[in-house]
Amino acid sequence: MFSRIANLFKGFLSLFVSGLERQNPKALIEAEKENLRVQIGRFNENLANHAGFDERLLRQVKNLEAQERDLAAKAAANLKVGNRNAAGQYALQLKTVKEQLEENRKQLEAAETTYKKLVKSRDISLRDAQEKIEKLKRMMTETEMLEAQAQLQEMATGMVTSIGGSGDTLNRVEEYLTERRDKAAGKARVAASSIDTGKVELLEAEQQALADAALTEFAAAYGLEAPPPEQAVEAAPLPRAAKEMGPEMPG
Repeated sequence: MFSRIANLFKGFLSLFVSGLERQNPKALIEAEKENLRVQIGRFNENLANHAGFDERLLRQVKNLEAQERDLAAKAAANLKVGNRNAAGQYALQLKTVKEQLEENRKQLEAAETTYKKLVKSRDISLRDAQEKIEKLKRMMTETEMLEAQAQLQEMATGMVTSIGGSGDTLNRVEEYLTERRDKAAGKARVAASSIDTGKVELLEAEQQALADAALTEFAAAYGLEAPPPEQAVEAAPLPRAAKEMGPEMPG
């Protein structure tokens, strides 16, 4: 019973985590980059230990090579002077050193080969991981752009639908404004027809009489002769007509 409940809880937890991962791919990429950094750090640490082992083998090989040269020289020197026993002991030691040197050289060669393979494996794995991360980042950017485009298209579709639906409203507004304009024009026409034209003509005659009086007063003040009102109105355009027509030609 408890096992089934535990499995059910694990299932719900897995679904919850999967949902979080789907919603946060960037966080997953960053977490994987950090995980890769940690793994590379550990790998480099082990690689450094291996390199240290190679250095110890190399040092041993150099020491054995120095012993080899020294023992060979001593064996040869004692042999030349006839010291056979000493020469034999040096030769025996030289043989042991040569065997150790051969073994260490093989170990060093194998260790260096392994080190190079490990470095190459690290570099290839690191490059593959980095390329995959960069690919995922590009996919993430492309996905975000496509999602943004889809969202804009949905918004544009909604706007087109809204604008299309607002046609009835605009038509009603136009109808209301046309009705108001016609009513205003009708009121203006009624108001214009109700104006008392008699009063307007009377005011116009009064203005003309005042103008005639002012002209007569002006002419008297400056010693000029003012024509009667009727002649002034009729005679006013004659000078312009005569000027335009020029002198009268004899018949």
